[in-house]
Amino acid sequence: MKNIRIKRAALLGAGIILCLLSSLLPAMEKTELRGARPHEVPAWFKKSFLVLPEDVTEAARNGKRLMIYFGQDGCPYCAELFNNNFSQTHIADYTRRHFDAIDLNLWGNREVTDFSGKAMPEKELAAKLKVWFTPTLLFFNEQGEQVLRINGYYPPNQFLTALKYVAEKQEKRLTFKEYLAKQAPPPAKGALHAQPFFSPPPHDLTRIAAEKPLAVFFEQKDCSGCDRLHDVVLKDAATLEILKRYHVVQLDRWSDTPVVTPTGKKTTARAWADSLNVAYVPTAVLYVGKKEVIQIEAMLKGFHVQSVLDYVASGAYKTQSSLQRYIAARADHLREQGVVVDIWN
Repeated sequence: MKNIRIKRAALLGAGIILCLLSSLLPAMEKTELRGARPHEVPAWFKKSFLVLPEDVTEAARNGKRLMIYFGQDGCPYCAELFNNNFSQTHIADYTRRHFDAIDLNLWGNREVTDFSGKAMPEKELAAKLKVWFTPTLLFFNEQGEQVLRINGYYPPNQFLTALKYVAEKQEKRLTFKEYLAKQAPPPAKGALHAQPFFSPPPHDLTRIAAEKPLAVFFEQKDCSGCDRLHDVVLKDAATLEILKRYHVVQLDRWSDTPVVTPTGKKTTARAWADSLNVAYVPTAVLYVGKKEVIQIEAMLKGFHVQSVLDYVASGAYKTQSSLQRYIAARADHLREQGVVVDIWN
């Protein structure tokens, strides 16, 4: 009995010593976060009082339309918008000529009055408008009605096409996806990229979406964005690991391939893409059961594609309404595990 007490005392003493030692050790440092890039909003953006109905009226009075930009510090896609797109004189000049541009911070506290007349901080307006990606660009007509929304970064050519669509008031004639297709009709040659994890036809997505999350990639032939998706993002081991949690389907955005959607509707790839307003390729649409959760519909690199896939597959979208907060927390968690995170990779 005496020996047992001695052993217990020894263990207790050892535990106290370990606790004291651990308290003296420095906290484990996070690994490096790479890829965050600085940017400056151009001086020609409007210095607004952030009363949006008044901004629309003033823009209309000057023969312009209103463009609202949502961004955040360190966002590499925001930096690409300003440092690549708006650094090109013809794009900047066209924007200045046809739009009053206002910048809002996804996490900002400045008071904004929206089109309903309600005042709220920038971050509340962003949440109300379901701004999940940065940059997000919203374009409004003379009545304060949204005529186009860009969720994420578009490279210069597609971005200028979007500006022209709004400036020329083409929304009165055709949808943006129709306008974009007319400006750059889908090529007739080439082939889609093959991947071993793509589910083969026939595409009855009602059945497979019931088993686990579904990722539908809408692509097209001779597509530089699709080339990068397959040559870089879908070759990354981290992407491939997350995709194991999905059924993954590839569809030619312009084909008449028969599809049964997760809701049981019989249609074609082209008609389904039209109904989903797929304008940019590649676009990935993520489903859980019959529910569409999110679309990846602009240029995203590996870390952000992985984060969006994980956001849905983990079920985090059910409890964390802010995708950006989830991405930040995921980056922190990986860095605490010793993983170097590059958000521009």
